[in-house]
Amino acid sequence: MVYNLNGKNIRIPDDQLEKNMRILEISKDEAIQMWLEDEGYLENEVVEELTKKAKENGTAKVKAKSDKARKPVKRERKPDEEKEKIIEILSNALKNEGIAAEITNKSKIIEFSIENNHYKIDLIKKRPPKK
Repeated sequence: MVYNLNGKNIRIPDDQLEKNMRILEISKDEAIQMWLEDEGYLENEVVEELTKKAKENGTAKVKAKSDKARKPVKRERKPDEEKEKIIEILSNALKNEGIAAEITNKSKIIEFSIENNHYKIDLIKKRPPKK
């Protein structure tokens, strides 16, 4: 709907008016008034007073984002001897078969080629299920 406020035409979504009328059980005029106040076209004394109190208490100063850039967290992984042993066993098994294997990451990845095909094994240790 188009509402004329002090010579200015304002488009108000009909679905929002109907929703507010239904939920809050108010008239169409009250729904229009509420929408105009919410969108800042009209001033509401109660809202202005509450906003003033919020600014005095400092609650209006809370920001969701910080101006400072976050530093990336560098985490060191603990060596997993069990995974390193498994990769070593796989490497030795491939070498015994005459296949050259390269350990890319000593506790995670081993790569090798057979004829014209290149393979990569990524060893992943699964966490125990939560109880």
